[in-house]
Order: sequence, then C-alpha cells, then structure tokens
Amino acid sequence: MNYGVRQLLVGMRNIRLLRYLGPGFLITIGFIDPGNWATNIAGGAQFNYDLLWVITLSTLMLVLLQHMSAKLGIVTGKSLARNIRSFFSTPLVALFGVSIVAACFATDVAELLGAAIGFRILLHIPVVVGAPLTVIIEAVAILSQRYHRLERMIILFLAVIGICYVAEIFLVHPEWGELLPHIFVPTVNSRNILIITGILGAVVMPHNIYLHSNVIQSRDWGKDDTQRRSLIRMEFTDTSLAMFSGWLINSAMIIVAAAVFYRHGVVVDSIEQASATLRPLAGPAAGILFGIALLFAGVSSSITSSLAETNVITGFLGRPEDPRTWLYRIALVVTAIPAMVIILMRIDSYKVLILSQVALSLQLPLTIFPLLILARSKKVMGSFASRPWEFSLGMIIGIGVTLLNVFLLYQGFKGGV
Repeated sequence: MNYGVRQLLVGMRNIRLLRYLGPGFLITIGFIDPGNWATNIAGGAQFNYDLLWVITLSTLMLVLLQHMSAKLGIVTGKSLARNIRSFFSTPLVALFGVSIVAACFATDVAELLGAAIGFRILLHIPVVVGAPLTVIIEAVAILSQRYHRLERMIILFLAVIGICYVAEIFLVHPEWGELLPHIFVPTVNSRNILIITGILGAVVMPHNIYLHSNVIQSRDWGKDDTQRRSLIRMEFTDTSLAMFSGWLINSAMIIVAAAVFYRHGVVVDSIEQASATLRPLAGPAAGILFGIALLFAGVSSSITSSLAETNVITGFLGRPEDPRTWLYRIALVVTAIPAMVIILMRIDSYKVLILSQVALSLQLPLTIFPLLILARSKKVMGSFASRPWEFSLGMIIGIGVTLLNVFLLYQGFKGGV
C-alpha cells in the first residue's frame, strides 16, 4: 500500500477514535471522589506506601468490569439496571436494586460532604451551605446541559485534579526507590483491612459499573456485528486510558499522604486537617492545590453520582432514563436527602467518608455477579458474549472481593477493626 494512503488511513482511524473517547473519562471522575481522598489519605498517612498495590489491583479489576458493562450497553442498547430487570427473578431484582440504591446513598454522602469541605477550605463557606450548593450545581449541570457538554466539563475537571496532584508530587519529593515495589507487592493484615476494603470500594465503585452501561449509549455504535466489534475496540481503548489516568491520580494521593504525613509522624483525622497540615510541611502551594482539587473532585463526582442514581432508579423501575421526565427530576433531588441529613448531623466527616466507601465494597459482589452472568449469556449478548477466560477472571475478582468483605466483617465481629 502506498505510504501516503496508509498514513491517511491511520489519521482517519485516529480521528474516529477521538470521537469515541469520553464515556470512560466521565466514569473515571467517579473514582477520584472525596471518598477516595479519605481512604487514600488514611492509607498513606497510616501505612506509608504499603497500600499502593490496592490501587493497582483495583484499577486492573476496573478495566475488565467497566469494559463488560460498556459492552453490555452497546450490544443490548439497554443499561445494566434494565438488563437485570429483564433477565432476573423478581426477588433478585429487588435485592440488586435496593442494595445498589443504598450504595448510591452512601456515595452521595461522600460526594456532597467532600465538595462542601472543598468550599470551606478554599472559600470559607460553611459545610451546611456548601452541601446544598453542590446539590444545586449538580442538578443544574445535569438538567440544563446536553450530555456531550457535560462530558467535556467533567473531562476538564479531571484534568484540573490531575494537574494539581502531579504538581503536589513534585512539591513533596517522595522516596521513589522505596515506593516502587509497593505498587505491585500486596500486604494484608487485620490492621489495614478496613482501609484496603475502603480503597477497593472507592475505586471499583458499583454505581460506576451501572453508569458506564448507560452513558456509553451516547455514541453511535453501528448496526452490524463487524462494525460493532471494531468500535468496541475503541471503547476498550477509551476505558483503558481513562482507568490509567485514575490509577495515576489515586496513586499520587497515597504517595503525597505518605511523603508528607507518614514521614513526619502526623496522625490525620480529617480532610481539613490534612489540608492545614500540608501547608507548613509541603508549602502553601500544596495546600492551595489540595483545596482546588478537592472542590473539583467533589462537584464533578457528585454530578456523575447523581447521574448513576437516577439511571439506576428509573432503570430498575422500568421507566425512561430521561432527564426530561418528572420521575428522573424528582429522583435527582430526593436521592440527595439522606446525605444531607447525615451531613447536617455533623457526624465525624472523615470517618463517614471512609465508611461510605466500605459500604460500596460490601455491595460490590451484588453488582459484579449479575454483570458477569449477563455478559456471559448468549441469550443476552449473542456472539458478543464474554469468552471463558474473561468470565473466569471476572469470577476470581468477584470471589476475591467477597472474601475481603468476609474478612473485614470477621475482624469487625472480633473487635479487630
């Protein structure tokens, strides 16, 4: 083939790929939320670089699960919630539906509380004002903007968060030789199991798995199987690139916390304290970057969390997943009420953030196993059904998450957590 023609085809393929990038990055912002901040700061401050491996393992798990969810949405034209409603018995639908809505409520606590803390750190706005302000911002963003504009806004927020944390890494001067092995070498014991489970729930978020099957339908995936297979490869590229960016930012959070707080023997018991302590230990620029990134993370993740909640509720009820319907709009506001009540009760915010992520981990098997069953089903997916190795790997992930949760509960009953 002529060199010029080959280069033209490569260029056209790259342009085509750019059209399909986006949904994965919208999902990524969900696992860089304030809940991640709390678990990652706790992990780095308490255990140095030891828990970096959890971010690596969780991200690898996430690539497979999010790809399965996206492919389910592409092939069936329906979200995970609607597919569960169509193919599982009523008792199981109720179990999966109620548990994921409860997990979404836990997520809302983290997103709204984190954004409110960001408003307080940067603008000195009280948390009781910052939380409802965040609800107003997310409602306006979801109801008044077209999806693609919302997607671009979230990607911009993600870029701001990433830039802030990359800058912070250069400010704190981590010990690279010491941290590198911990990216891959696991350490699990009764002391760190709560934080491990929290990090896992904060990265592999069940509501994000549901959301991906929905937002992926914003793209035209073609009519015939050959075209779909080509485009699904582009979706996998989008998902992989997005998850990798999330891995970098979450790892940076642990690295900064370890390099600043663990190194100086600082015990962190609130995000506000982490911000205040960061200034004298790493310089005022680090504290400002911390506040900016937290605010952007809280607001943007609250938007994606609300998208997930409303899509889950309407999907399980068999109603249109359409922002123009009254049910969708009511769900958008009503689902924020439990989080607002908890925030107004002024419970220990740091502990609430960590426990909210543990709640996500506890629900995760109830999202993973139905997804695996649907993705493997020829009746549902036809020729796009998961291959045996994908299903087996997914089962290992599901069983592994379940065993971690059982270990956490066992330690809790023993009083060791």
